Amino acid sequence: MQEKLAKIKLVITDVDGVLTDGSLYYGENGEVFKVFNARDGLGTRMLLESGVQVAVLSGRDSLVLRKRIEELSIPLFQLGKLEKESACLSLIEQAGVTAEEVLYIGDDSVDLPAFAVCGLTATVAEAQDYIKDKVDIVTKANGGRGAFREIVDMILAAQGKSAIYTSATGFLHTAKKMAQ
Repeated sequence: MQEKLAKIKLVITDVDGVLTDGSLYYGENGEVFKVFNARDGLGTRMLLESGVQVAVLSGRDSLVLRKRIEELSIPLFQLGKLEKESACLSLIEQAGVTAEEVLYIGDDSVDLPAFAVCGLTATVAEAQDYIKDKVDIVTKANGGRGAFREIVDMILAAQGKSAIYTSATGFLHTAKKMAQ
């Protein structure tokens, strides 16, 4: 597993159920808000500053999701895409990487086609057993509760970059890049 994680150049993640707990909050004008985990957001920035690309692939599209993507400066995303196989292939092409260099994180049946075209796959702790059976990594954390960050730490450790999250010096070096 460490060998595969060391080769990751792109992480593609689903949103609802991975970056959030999967709850949808609606008002009379549609989706009102999503709850994101700050550790997942920091992990996203750590990956990007470490040279690992991040892409968001969601079956849903909303202003609040677009705001989060913008806030984290995630350059690659496809929203409102229920057919995730071709969307993944498009993101892989845009990123200029091979399928073996991609880790996909999803949590439900809609993600199965994406799992099939990515070199490494992961899901969250509370995913159904039939999803867990299809992936390489199952997180200890639930979606929206640090599961994405758990995977980020695995990747950075496998790539010899754990100082980014284990030491003040490593973090401050990365934080300077984030501020620019």
